[in-house]
Parts: sequence; C-alpha cells; structure tokens
Amino acid sequence: MASARDLTDLDVFEDGQAWPLLDDLRENEPLHWNDEAAPNHGFWSVTRHADIVSVTRDEESFSSEVGGANLEELDEEQVEVRKSMLETDGARHWALRRLLQNQFTPRGLAGYEVFLRGLTRTTVDKALAKGDFDFVKEVSADFPIQVLAQMLGVPEERTDQLIEWGNRMVGNSDPDYADVLADSEESEEFRLLPFRSPAALEVFEYGFQLASERKGGDGIDLVSTLVNQIPEDGVPMSDRDFRNYFLLIVIAGNETTRHAISHTMKALIDNPDQLALLQAEPERIPGAVEEFLRWASPVYHFRRTATRDVEMYGRTIREGDKVVAWFASGNRDPRVFDDPYRFDVTRTRVDHVTFGKGGPHFCLGNQLARLEIRLMFEELIPRIPSGMKLTGDVKMVRSNFINGIKKFPVSVV
Repeated sequence: MASARDLTDLDVFEDGQAWPLLDDLRENEPLHWNDEAAPNHGFWSVTRHADIVSVTRDEESFSSEVGGANLEELDEEQVEVRKSMLETDGARHWALRRLLQNQFTPRGLAGYEVFLRGLTRTTVDKALAKGDFDFVKEVSADFPIQVLAQMLGVPEERTDQLIEWGNRMVGNSDPDYADVLADSEESEEFRLLPFRSPAALEVFEYGFQLASERKGGDGIDLVSTLVNQIPEDGVPMSDRDFRNYFLLIVIAGNETTRHAISHTMKALIDNPDQLALLQAEPERIPGAVEEFLRWASPVYHFRRTATRDVEMYGRTIREGDKVVAWFASGNRDPRVFDDPYRFDVTRTRVDHVTFGKGGPHFCLGNQLARLEIRLMFEELIPRIPSGMKLTGDVKMVRSNFINGIKKFPVSVV
C-alpha cells in the first residue's frame, strides 16, 4: 500500500504537483521509503542536495550496475542484456566512457561552435517566421537533434526519426508517446529491451547499419569512434555494448537538452523581468546557463542499488534496496539555493546537480548541453524584443523520470 507521499503516482508529475511533494520530503523525511505495487519491492528516496551528491559519488555503496539506473526492477537476464555504460561501474565504466570523452570536452567541441551557431540561427529563423508555433516541435526538439545528427554523421532527413525514437522510449509511461506502456501486461513481450520499448529494436537496427558502413574507416563521428577503437581496458565492445551505447547517445543527446531549453523559455515567459535583463545585458547569458540548468532539472531522478547496509537518518538501507536520488529536489534545496523557487539569471555559484555533481556517472555530454543552451538563447533572446506569450496549455510528459514539456504553444509578441 503506497503512502500519501507516493513518488510513483504519475498524476502528480503530469499535473505539476511534484515540487510540493519533493519539498515536503526534503524538509520532513529526507530518507523516505516508498512502497510499490507487486512485483516491485519499494525504494528509498534521498531528496536533499548533500545526500544526492553523497549517494551518486559513492559507487562502492550505491551501484548503477547491480540493478540498473531506473526504477524498474530487473532480473539477472534483463540486467545483463540491457547493460549500457550508464549501468556499468568501475574500470569498465571508465573504459567505455573514455572512448568518447575527448569529443565532449570544451576543446573537442570548440570546432563545432561556428557550425552550431549557424544551425541555431536556422532553427530560430524557421520558428519565428511562423509567428505562432509549438516551441517544443520547432525549437527545443529540432535544434539538439540536428546537433546529434551531425555528431553521429547521419543525414538530416533522419532527425525526425531520432526524435520519435527518443519520445517512444523515454516516454514509455505516457500514452501519447509509448507504443506499449511500461506497466502493461503487453510490455512483457519487450522485457529485455531498454524501457520495454519496441522502438529500441529500430534503434539497434539503425545503429548496426551505421556500424557496418563505418567499420574499418577513418571517420571521426561518434559511430566511427565506437566501432574502430578498442576500450583502454583491452576488452573489445560486444554487439550488446555497441547497441546499448548507441541507444544511450540517441536518448541522452536529445531528450535532456531539449527539455532544458523548453523549461528555460517557459521561465523567461513567466518572468519577463529576467528576459528583459538578458535582452538589455546579453553578456549575462553565458553565466545564466547554470541557473537555466538548475531551474529546468530535466531528469527527475536516477536510481542506484545498495551493495551493503547503510545507516542514514537513523534508518537502515539494506543491501539490495533500491535508492533513488531525486536530482530535481536537490536543485530546489534551500540549504544550497537562496529562495530556490525564484528564477534568477543573476544567481552566482549555482551548485546544481543536474549533471550528477562530479560522481562517476557525471553526465558525459554536460559541456555540449551547456554549449547548445548558451547558443540557443544568445540567438533567440535578441530576436524577441517584445517577448513571447503562451497561446494554449503547456502539457507535461507523463513521467516521474523525465521532467519534460511535450506541448508548448507560443506566439511572438
């Protein structure tokens, strides 16, 4: 029987009521046990900034590999088949990570900036020419996927397909997106696929097609790097390693940046004084990106599994228990952020946990996300001198994993 503080209740997240629930837990029950319906066994939640940092940095006590990084409970077969870099700990994790790490450093991305700025202008031009448009479709989903396509070396005509795949997988709890809802009996047919989504099969097929075309070549795109390099631990990538890595890139390279851009634009509409400040002083935009990321919190949580008994707040987390770090809650912790529900583009030392705060699974693409967000608002903000206005209801993705906006109708004022 679930308690009144139930973080599995998707209505709470879809209706925008998750924030007061997380506030309550953070202040009154910072280590919270959440019951779940069978066959799941429940989970612990940590909601304070310091505890989130502690849990996500302590790989020895809280593993991503043992049970995966999402709330779904997996048996041994599922864990093994679905394992990606995200669900790998220790030396193997670092070896897989370093395959692409140099391409996501500021130096590795420097060569992309001129191209990306041009791409940003194209996206903004097309959207603003419409006057009335859906911000998600025309701006925040379009731009990151164009960047991802360039880095993967895939043709522009495949970008809509990449977006659709991401929606169908990450939106596995939203009827508007999912082929098969993750909690349905029908999803058992797809239990060995990431997110229990048949879209994963299509992603795998496309990834292997690209791999076969680029094996043995001298390309510098992400796919070529994955298929033509051996990880530094000397263990070649298996088909499972490649397909799950490729799928992870498709999702991570699109979903989170897209939702961060959407939430930032919504915040600027809701806080016209902050938009006016950035219009008057555009040199503030690079510094404001960290506040954009804190505010947006595009991923609500990631899960770990306790590898030993751990005492916290006078309670015992048992070996094998699920432990969920609610990043979004940490980004609203008043112990770290003064007046955390104020969107303040002048905020300094924004110590957010959006990317994981330096743990072993610190987001590999954090510098790319920062670059994309900065370029988007450096190009967009000067082009909307009178701002934007909402022309309809903003609709959220039905999920307690992705804090995403799926419908965002706007008009240029």
